[in-house]
Amino acid sequence: MAINDPVGDLITRIRNAQMRKHASLMVPASKLRGWVLDVLSAEGYIRGYSRVEKEGEKPIFDIELKYYEGEPVIQKIRRISKPGRRVYSSVRDLGSVRNGLGISIVSTPKGVMSDAAARDANVGGEVLCEVY
Repeated sequence: MAINDPVGDLITRIRNAQMRKHASLMVPASKLRGWVLDVLSAEGYIRGYSRVEKEGEKPIFDIELKYYEGEPVIQKIRRISKPGRRVYSSVRDLGSVRNGLGISIVSTPKGVMSDAAARDANVGGEVLCEVY
């Protein structure tokens, strides 16, 4: 099955797995998904992930979700820029999410990074999603 929006698919799978209190989940691997997972891992929203490659099959990511006192660390994750409506933001227009308690994941010319890292690097780009 072809997936038109890999980041939207990743976000939906994470959301669904957390609703069911799963400890981990598997998603098809891609570079963009890996970069988004790098940001989520660095910011402490997931425990980590690993790339699993089996002979004769496509590679997948095994993502370990993070919970605190039985509640998921990711309270809400939502897609901002969609295939039908791309959302771009300059470095001046990158707002804070929940007064700094959350992050935006931004695809910039210098790579995929959090909104704070994009401000430090003084670059804007496509706002992929918000997490808090």
